[in-house]
Amino acid sequence: MISTSDFEKGLWISLDDEPWQIVSVVRQNPTARGASLIVKVKLKNPRTGFTQDKSFRGGDKVEAPGVDERAVSYLYAEGDKLHFMDAVSYEQFFLTKEDLGDALDYLIDDLEGLTALKLDEEVLGIRLPNHVDLVVKDTTPPIKTSGSGSTTKPATTETGLVVQVPPYLEIGEKIRVDTRDGQFVKRVKD
Repeated sequence: MISTSDFEKGLWISLDDEPWQIVSVVRQNPTARGASLIVKVKLKNPRTGFTQDKSFRGGDKVEAPGVDERAVSYLYAEGDKLHFMDAVSYEQFFLTKEDLGDALDYLIDDLEGLTALKLDEEVLGIRLPNHVDLVVKDTTPPIKTSGSGSTTKPATTETGLVVQVPPYLEIGEKIRVDTRDGQFVKRVKD
């Protein structure tokens, strides 16, 4: 059983004997006395592509689907299909860009730490590592700032993901991005 306190983006739960992936989570603390925490989630069914919004009370528990996790590596893209290989059996499979959704923003060659999620030998999706290092392909020139202000600027990465970064970063630098929320973590030096 999975508690609502463990809900996070990318987690798999089972509702009505169907696997659902959590796309987003919002926790709300009501202001009324005695009211409990409300956890609102957006869910996606990988088999049908259907999405739904659902609310739970804090502390509710849901079933975990019998999802098998397998280490995989990303091989290459061919049109709308992205090809992967199971690290143990060396079986190859593909997922479409639509199947991968936001994960496309983080997929780069030689990315390690990928996990395929399988249910009854059917690949439901890919789980990314928590952090991915991406190269900045476009941003404004570096800006010198005084003080410790929280100024940021947009930067487009090699995958097309736009991330808010500190003003001192330049084109060609490598940055670490959190795949759970798309936020800049730090500059990476090789």
